Amino acid sequence: MSRTLAFPVNSELEIRRSRFLGSALPVADREGALVEVARLRAEHPGAAHVCWALLAGGQSGMSDDGEPSGTAGRPILEVLRHHELEGVLGVVVRYFGGVKLGAGGLVRAYTDAIATALADAETVERVQETVLELRADYGDAERLRRWANAAGYPEPEVEYGADVRLLLRLPETELAAAREAIADLGQGRVRVDSPH
Repeated sequence: MSRTLAFPVNSELEIRRSRFLGSALPVADREGALVEVARLRAEHPGAAHVCWALLAGGQSGMSDDGEPSGTAGRPILEVLRHHELEGVLGVVVRYFGGVKLGAGGLVRAYTDAIATALADAETVERVQETVLELRADYGDAERLRRWANAAGYPEPEVEYGADVRLLLRLPETELAAAREAIADLGQGRVRVDSPH
């Protein structure tokens, strides 16, 4: 079973007057990772670079964000791999201090920033999640929402129209039981589309 971070971790290093702010955080997918990268960019408008790497199965990726190719994103990715993490985003925000570090110096700086953040990180078993799309009438939709809440699932995303569309995120291991419970609750009236 793969491991992910129990909670976000951070570090701050100063190397030849440049500040490197490292962050590693658990994310569900690439979309969630890009939201976090955008948030960090907004929080650090004066930063020269916001470099990142994501380990998330087929959604993995990285960005050097203007640093020389291979000097930022790849080192961050390699640290995440070394720690055998999955569903984790590593980001390093760099404030340029006026002294060029060279390719080797950049690789070391980005590696150290993310490795320092992960040094005392707590990991947990990663549970694969899936999303069910449900279509129901208004009465059944409210019953489904209450059931999902009681079962401990995150609040479903809801879209109202002629019927109600609910997106329910749940662990893959609970998919069969959830389908059965939904069929019982809706007495066959709820349409369940395949997981995304």
